[in-house]
Amino acid sequence: MKRNHVRYAAFVAVLLGVGPGVLPAAASPRTLTVHPGESIQKAVNAARAGDTVLVQAGTYRESVTVKTSGVTLRGVGPRTVIVPPQKKAAPSRKGAIGCVEGGKGICVVGLRNKPVANVTVSDLKVTGFSSVGLWSLATDRLTVQRVRAERNGKWGISQEHSTRGVFRDNVARGNGDAGLYLANTTMSEKGATDSRGLVVEGNALQDNRNGLTILRLRNLTVQRNHMTGNCAGLLVIGDENKPRAGALTISGNQVLHNNKYCAKTARLPFVQGSGIVLAGAENALLTHNVVAGNSGRSPLSGGIVLFKSFVGAVNEKNHVDENWITANAPADLVNQNATKGSNLFRGNFCRVSIPAGLC
Repeated sequence: MKRNHVRYAAFVAVLLGVGPGVLPAAASPRTLTVHPGESIQKAVNAARAGDTVLVQAGTYRESVTVKTSGVTLRGVGPRTVIVPPQKKAAPSRKGAIGCVEGGKGICVVGLRNKPVANVTVSDLKVTGFSSVGLWSLATDRLTVQRVRAERNGKWGISQEHSTRGVFRDNVARGNGDAGLYLANTTMSEKGATDSRGLVVEGNALQDNRNGLTILRLRNLTVQRNHMTGNCAGLLVIGDENKPRAGALTISGNQVLHNNKYCAKTARLPFVQGSGIVLAGAENALLTHNVVAGNSGRSPLSGGIVLFKSFVGAVNEKNHVDENWITANAPADLVNQNATKGSNLFRGNFCRVSIPAGLC
């Protein structure tokens, strides 16, 4: 009996971290600080899950790739600026296009069968890249907050083939395509994927081609964003593939004066004066948005517009309820679907609709 008591005491001592059998403690989270003139990438490469790479104020001429789960990359606000390197990057030996070779500023990249998880990027500015300011692929629970993405050639902030992302309180301004671009994939036309609760909240999206583009995604929330000065404030794009884009909530957004002119593309006519556009979407709820002053002569022009996708897929089972929609042209509400009655318009404040009777 005494022998058993001694063994039990030794076991308790090990659990409490005392005695000769002490187990090694888990590594404590670290803060790796980067100063001007030092390499952000070097610190990111050294970071382990739970670590924070803190980038001090200054201008850093590099691209940064994050592939480790649980890492936080944080600046001290818009005074932490990431811009393209002065020297052109040498091609990869394996032929792959990396972050810097692809003209991207920050890349958060996992594998399609093993996403990088719980990465946070915050409190910095990324500007002047030929392609994308911040690009993410194959991530889970990525958080991007208080990032300023300005004057990048294509997208300000983008995400593909990912789940449960959070994009909050960012500024995307003056980018060549979408300020914020969220997609299943841009490489092929497939059915919409389940984002598993992606959140887009409190962002300021201004003077881009589109403020926010959502391509073939389902199960997400877009709320309390401010979109102005774009060609289109918000585009939700689907097609005839199954499942359809949609099953999302768009609420409490301000979509104002998106009257910039953008020339036509292979998929869309010219765009100007478009507030919120659904193209081939289903089961979307648009509620308590303020959509005002969006005016143009494009087929996509108007306050809230239901427009056939470029392959002719119609919008179905969408609810447009209790929005304030005013001073838009050619109309506040536009429903171009051939199928009547499949979308519901209820309790909206508006004056002019196409066809008549939706207000």
